[in-house]
Amino acid sequence: MNDFAKAALLPNGLRDILPLDAEFEADVVSRVTAHFAAQGYDRVKPPLIEFEDTLLAGSNAAMAKQCFRVMDPVTQRMMGLRPDMTPQVARIARTRLAGAARPLRLSYAGQVLRVKGTQLRPERQFGQAGIELIGADCPEADAEVAILAAEALVALGVPGVSVDLSLPTLVPAILAGLNVDQETLRGSLDHKDAAAVLALGGVAAPLLSALLQAAGPAERALSILDSLDLPAPAAAERDRLAKVVALIADAAPEVTITVDPVENRGFEYHSGISFTLFAHNIAGELGRGGRYMAGGCEPSTGATLFLDTVMAALPGPVPAKRLFLPAGTPRAFAQALRAQGWITVAGLLTVDDNAAEAKRMGCGHVLSADGVKSVE
Repeated sequence: MNDFAKAALLPNGLRDILPLDAEFEADVVSRVTAHFAAQGYDRVKPPLIEFEDTLLAGSNAAMAKQCFRVMDPVTQRMMGLRPDMTPQVARIARTRLAGAARPLRLSYAGQVLRVKGTQLRPERQFGQAGIELIGADCPEADAEVAILAAEALVALGVPGVSVDLSLPTLVPAILAGLNVDQETLRGSLDHKDAAAVLALGGVAAPLLSALLQAAGPAERALSILDSLDLPAPAAAERDRLAKVVALIADAAPEVTITVDPVENRGFEYHSGISFTLFAHNIAGELGRGGRYMAGGCEPSTGATLFLDTVMAALPGPVPAKRLFLPAGTPRAFAQALRAQGWITVAGLLTVDDNAAEAKRMGCGHVLSADGVKSVE
């Protein structure tokens, strides 16, 4: 490998984002955060790195295996590079903004870094943008966050947006008090292994099998769930789910709603209704969210969009109109052209052929004595 190739080599899961794509991502972030801001979500900006014992406190310890760690040379304390921004926003809410009126609406956008990628997302560094609704525990709060996240994708032009709702607390509510090996059963449910559920579910097997059958379009799923004789805590979860589905369907009829009542993977720290966002012909998740306890004590719900997958679901960036300005073009004249929407590229030295120089600099137009001319 030559020196040039070595200089361009990056660790697995990390990459340079080059012109057009970098500007495209910045535009997507700007549009998403503007969508959230217009509906009362104030933006915060947590640091890229902070002390490990606060970054991974409480339920955030679930992200410990994904966290890069370094020693702070000043305090000699371990610090962690954030693998996710939600815990940081929750920390801000319970410390810096502890006295702010609830419900507290916050938004964020930034880069995260993880130790490992996944099969669907091999990138270890990627952008997140999201919202947190802190201090409210009602179906309306659950629905608001899911609606805003889905609407943001629709507004970007993502085709066929769908919201897949799940209830990670439903199965534990059903199995509470039953003499069932919940850990083994949990794996069978996650893999939708109906035969294993029947073999391992004991007295709960018929009910759990029905839950597996319920996964699918929301209307059908709610019909099956409504027919089941559930314990009171589980019935309350089902009724709340029905309310959230109705609210989303009313506010965002263009969004497809599905329900998976047994899905738990990735929602281990969630304390109520959760969801994943998908789109037509896109394999990965565009985002996910749900209810949790911020700081272990404050009811909250949030959503995170994964910008790498979101960008993959959109048509590629369209090159802007670039206009080459020969050396010596008055700056006031150039400013007037930019006000008309042109991207201007100024020549630094006089050349013999301005049209050829425009092409060399990636410009489709050149300013001549007769006005703006195409060089394509």
